[in-house]
Amino acid sequence: MSVSSTASSATSAASASGTSSSSAGLSSLGPDAFLNLLTTQLQNQDPLNPIDDTQSVAELAQFSQLQASTNLQSSFSTFQQNFGVVQSASMIGKTVTVAGSTATTGNSSNVTGVVSGVTVTNGIPAFTLKDSSGNPITDQTTGAPAKFSGSQIVSISG
Repeated sequence: MSVSSTASSATSAASASGTSSSSAGLSSLGPDAFLNLLTTQLQNQDPLNPIDDTQSVAELAQFSQLQASTNLQSSFSTFQQNFGVVQSASMIGKTVTVAGSTATTGNSSNVTGVVSGVTVTNGIPAFTLKDSSGNPITDQTTGAPAKFSGSQIVSISG
């Protein structure tokens, strides 16, 4: 059996077992599908002409490298989220100016206030502000305290 027919039978097996989340092809297969492919390839090899050992070792090395890269990417993404939360929390008590709209007029303008709190939703921090009187700056449509992101910051002081 050729490698290409082995690959297609392993892909079919991976799809049937639910290990492949899409039918986009071999480039989108995960670790489970790779192991299915390798197992299928070994099961269907010609006993008189077995797979070259160096080829198997090279495939396992590529798999290990892919898995390490995936783990590094996941860890870095988590680090970025945590850094954003820490950075936002460090702004509590500081006066910031953000691009936003005021509750009274609804016009887009810069809003200045003191950061009074930080909330995190799906790893993304948002902060609330209080005006110079100590009242929360509210959202014009809901009346609830407005939430601002770090990308809206124009300036920070204090």
